Amino acid sequence: MNSSKIIASILILASLGMGYLGFNKISENTNQVNLLGIEIEASNKSGQQEGYLFVGIAVLLFLGGIYTLNKSQK
Repeated sequence: MNSSKIIASILILASLGMGYLGFNKISENTNQVNLLGIEIEASNKSGQQEGYLFVGIAVLLFLGGIYTLNKSQK
């Protein structure tokens, strides 16, 4: 196994971890409560932005891993 395949695997695994952290951060910073038929939504915008940033980085890492994997097979 050459080094580019190892790097590609690490990038893909890192993207899965970052994506998981990002989605958890987004869901933890958004809550809805139904009280007597009234829906109240509370959210932490800075926490959500951080979660979206993690998801964006995860997408970039995943694409980089796929690109590196395809490049190493040629």
